[in-house]
Amino acid sequence: MDVNKQNTAIWIGVAIGAAVGLGFALSRGKRRDPWSAAKNAAGRVASRTSDMSETTKDMMDRIRHIYEESRKVIEDASELWEHGRKLVGV
Repeated sequence: MDVNKQNTAIWIGVAIGAAVGLGFALSRGKRRDPWSAAKNAAGRVASRTSDMSETTKDMMDRIRHIYEESRKVIEDASELWEHGRKLVGV
């Protein structure tokens, strides 16, 4: 074999070896253990905590408003009930 062909064969072997090694390393790197998945999920939740607290505050304000209005309706209904009882004479 001539020297040029030997060099080409060596470089092709090096390229194939590098490609196989890189493919093996990349295929092994994609696997994640459950702890890293949990850590990533906790990080996502922590990054959205301010949004969640703002939404919870809005919901509690709405619930408080609904409760106060319901209480007013019940008080009005009980006053009407008492008034109706007085009219009937009970």
